[in-house]
Amino acid sequence: MTKSRQIKDRLTAFFIYLCSAFSVCLLVGIICYVFAKGFKTVNWEFLTSVTSVLKGTVGIAGNIVNTLIIIFITMIIATPIGIGSAIFLNEYAKPGRLVTTIEYATETLSGIPSIIFGLFGMMFFGEKLGLGYSILTGSLTLILMVLSLITRNTQEALKTVPDSYRSGAISLGSGKWHMIRTILIPSAMPGIITGVILAVGRIVGESAALLFTAGSAKLLPKGIEGLLQKPMQSGGTLTIQMYLSATSEGDFDTAFGIAVVLLIIVLIINLSTKVLTGHFDVSRKD
Repeated sequence: MTKSRQIKDRLTAFFIYLCSAFSVCLLVGIICYVFAKGFKTVNWEFLTSVTSVLKGTVGIAGNIVNTLIIIFITMIIATPIGIGSAIFLNEYAKPGRLVTTIEYATETLSGIPSIIFGLFGMMFFGEKLGLGYSILTGSLTLILMVLSLITRNTQEALKTVPDSYRSGAISLGSGKWHMIRTILIPSAMPGIITGVILAVGRIVGESAALLFTAGSAKLLPKGIEGLLQKPMQSGGTLTIQMYLSATSEGDFDTAFGIAVVLLIIVLIINLSTKVLTGHFDVSRKD
């Protein structure tokens, strides 16, 4: 290796490390700034009560419940549809115009701005179907948003499974669906879980689409009956409440407190992804 090539390699390595360090410092800086501003606001009362002028309390319990309900409704519908679509595209559909069109539509769907989904959800689910501003309207809108993410991640995970697994199972007399259910899905499970958890993370952080569809109510449901009726009622998530606190109400302490809660949730989601994918990788090797 010539001296000039060595200098170029060292400069390239230096800039690579510099960019990596900048990314890490940026992340640490944002986390430290948000925690410094909002950590003093987060306490047990903040997490378990709702904001009330009469009681003199400031809390986000209602927003936490709304967020969990939206996550549950969205994922219980989007996950089987997304995984099923990926299995069809990768294992059943013959390569051709149909598959190319579906994949192109899926990729385009993932690139549409969320506020457009919100406008569509408000007009179609809210107005045409008569659901109004409700958690169900927000969940149906989010299904359209995360479906492409789950589908594409599952499809890529299925492509990583060697073809020898398929041919070996078929040669031993296994049926198509039995082979998919017992061989392919368990082998691709780390990638599938990654896609599902990333979809949950997008739901947690979404605000633009929900502003048009779910509303901003923050009251806690009363009892089991109230909880069952909640999907048909307006409900603001944590991100919606953070936006309203910072803009309409000018309450930046509450906004930064919610930001701390959201950061903790995101960190938990990322750690869960690492743990679950690692667990399934070990199980697959065993």
